[in-house]
Amino acid sequence: MNIVELRQYTLHPGARDTLIDLFEREFVTGQQAVGIALGGRFRDLDDPDRFVWIRAFPDLAQRRRALEAFYTGPVWRAHRDEANATMIDSDDVLLLRGPGYTPALGLREVEVTICRPPSAAEFDAYAGRHLTPGHALHRTEHAVNDYPQLPVRTGLDVRVWFGPSEPPPWTPLQRLRLAPVS
Repeated sequence: MNIVELRQYTLHPGARDTLIDLFEREFVTGQQAVGIALGGRFRDLDDPDRFVWIRAFPDLAQRRRALEAFYTGPVWRAHRDEANATMIDSDDVLLLRGPGYTPALGLREVEVTICRPPSAAEFDAYAGRHLTPGHALHRTEHAVNDYPQLPVRTGLDVRVWFGPSEPPPWTPLQRLRLAPVS
């Protein structure tokens, strides 16, 4: 299992495609060059000012090293002002443990469920009936964020999965409908 960041950015109105173009042109290869595994990158189908993306690391130590290398490196320094100008909020980040997720080629929509089950046993019973390995199940990573320059949400014990499913019997924190960036 990897350390995974599920990142949801709230952008200034009309800025999403500007950020996506910059991200795809500069930040994909820039992050990969320092050992970051990029997963899916998405447009939120229900919010035109939201960009959602995933990145993964083999462990927390590698996460810290890779983030330090990227955010002090030439790619971020050259383009950070342009990227930051598109964003209202980039701190909606869940630190998770799981396989990561990259959508299959040609997939037009991905459903993501973020929930806070009442107990591990209740979630396990639900998952056993409704989720498969193809749902790429993730759980909160409770370790301390050792790269505090990039905040993560804390105090939550969530489960996140990708793909259609029977809604859980408790109210999800969030259900997303996402279109992969191609």
